[in-house]
Amino acid sequence: MKDKIYRIAIAVMMVCLPMTIFAQGGPPATPIDGGLSLLLAAGGAYGIRQIAKSRKK
Repeated sequence: MKDKIYRIAIAVMMVCLPMTIFAQGGPPATPIDGGLSLLLAAGGAYGIRQIAKSRKK
């Protein structure tokens, strides 16, 4: 019986949760370019460093 209640509760949460998440909204033009560019550059530099380390061994 408990298993059935848990399944129903999870199903109800999965149906209702997206509605509450999107209800808040946000600014339509959120700039993410600056931080994203830095993360991509840092990831590329780290990858090049790891490749250089593996070739050195």
